[in-house]
Amino acid sequence: LPTENEQRLLTEWNATDTSYPRDAILTTWMSGVCKERADTIAVQCGNNSLDYSALEQQSNQLAHYLIDAGVHPGSLVALCMQRSDQMLVALLAIWKTGAAYVPLDANYPAQRLQYMLETAAVPVLLTETGLADIAADYHCKRICLEAEQAAVSAYDTGPLGLDVDPEAIAYVIFTSGSTGKPKGVQVPHRAILNFLHTMAKNPGLGAGDVLLAVTTLSFDIAVLELYLPMLVGARVVIANAEQAGDGERLKALLKEHQVNAMQATPSTWRLLLAAGWTPPGQFKVLCGGEAFPRDLAADLLDGGAQVWNMYGPTETTVWSTCQALATASDTAYIGRPIANTRCHVLDEALEPLPIGVPGELFISGDGVTAGYLQRPDLTAERFLPETAPGSGIMYRTGDLVRWTREGRLEYYRRIDQQVKLRGFRIELGEVETALTSHGAVAEVCAVVRSYSHSDQ
Repeated sequence: LPTENEQRLLTEWNATDTSYPRDAILTTWMSGVCKERADTIAVQCGNNSLDYSALEQQSNQLAHYLIDAGVHPGSLVALCMQRSDQMLVALLAIWKTGAAYVPLDANYPAQRLQYMLETAAVPVLLTETGLADIAADYHCKRICLEAEQAAVSAYDTGPLGLDVDPEAIAYVIFTSGSTGKPKGVQVPHRAILNFLHTMAKNPGLGAGDVLLAVTTLSFDIAVLELYLPMLVGARVVIANAEQAGDGERLKALLKEHQVNAMQATPSTWRLLLAAGWTPPGQFKVLCGGEAFPRDLAADLLDGGAQVWNMYGPTETTVWSTCQALATASDTAYIGRPIANTRCHVLDEALEPLPIGVPGELFISGDGVTAGYLQRPDLTAERFLPETAPGSGIMYRTGDLVRWTREGRLEYYRRIDQQVKLRGFRIELGEVETALTSHGAVAEVCAVVRSYSHSDQ
């Protein structure tokens, strides 16, 4: 067990209580931002852009339309759209009705999408031309937003006047499951607002910044890319799917829009560097989703950029710790807990371990989500009563870490079969279950093998 002095240090390192508007949600907070920044470009994608005034009005109109279409507080609304300014309008509109969204990636197998829709019992699917037949065997109300544009534009541009509970679910994201079925993580508004207010301070984003969003909506780190600029009145440039996977196109976007902040997985940063891009001084590089290779960090630090190593599971709302890198050797460290977050390094008996001794990382605080949709068994297994200090719920991450003497968390490895591939969490058990369902397969063992840094 930790000594008395170590206990004191651990308590200090977890003393992260910070004030933020706990009674608000992002869209109510944004109403003030939209008034202050009315004529400032909020979102840009290709040749289309919306200022804050237009973003507020269009999302209000769509929210009124959705209410008349049967969406209500507590609903789950599936969203399958191409990456665009209208995708952001739809997301904000869903929140303004008090509903939560379930992102669907059109590139996912139809069977997986069908399972997600059935598990969430989604009554309404928002989509667009070319995607209206997604998961065609699932029966629900399908709204093609392009076809309904004239009807939507006839609605009031003013707010709905609904008071949305900060504890209400904001989105449900499905992650890989070890049993072969994906599991839906339920994330409340309160957790999102705490996360965004923390990120606005460190790594930091302000009204004059431009952030390039490259991440699919089905990956929870997109929450930072789309909504952090909205919190502070900055501008988000949304890369479309083709641009997000092409280093040359990303490089051109960064230059064209004078972007000074971007978040991505290591594989995307390698794409950019391979295209000849060098981050300029004061550019904010946020890297997360998987282990941060030391050689990649060295290349990103060369130009004087601010490089951050970000860590966190979906179950504790995107990022739970972060670390600004002084040198490339810092990549082993995932930093300290963000605001209103506590990190516990525990042994198998859930007892705290001394500084320097590796153990499983448990995370508690305002970022802890509401568990798994329709999975009380798995929720009870992974979300446990917090050990002292604290009296909340803690999530067991399955990650092996240790506290260093400087108060940083050092990451070692997973303690189970979960892996990260281009930032996505994959349970190897899910792959094995899928393969063994084939009649010609008797036994299966799934592994991840890397052949080079350029593996895509």
